[in-house]
Amino acid sequence: MSEKNTISQNLAEERTDWAEDRTILANERTFAGWMRTGMACVAIALGLKAVFSAVEPEWLAKAAATLFVLISLLIYWGAWMNARRVYSRLEAHSAQPASRFHLQLVVGSLSLGSVACCLVLWLV
Repeated sequence: MSEKNTISQNLAEERTDWAEDRTILANERTFAGWMRTGMACVAIALGLKAVFSAVEPEWLAKAAATLFVLISLLIYWGAWMNARRVYSRLEAHSAQPASRFHLQLVVGSLSLGSVACCLVLWLV
């Protein structure tokens, strides 16, 4: 009887480990989705500047574009903070998730790129 319980316990632990792995990988997909949303905000900012460049006063189009760049930064950093919370609660077993450093590198790079786009919008 105890051997049967041990087997059941091992199977339950294995299923729990797989569920944790699936959750970690789902977290990565969610993170990637938020990164795409942030990049779409930057694309909207560039589009606003292109479409409304003839608007007077000129700073109005630039301000609207800047708003979308700021929104992208909020999205990037919010996604990173959420991903960090998930990583701190769960442990990978069989899955090989991206490292926390890799996620931070992605967020940092996209943030710098977004800020650079915003600066270019104001200088053009």
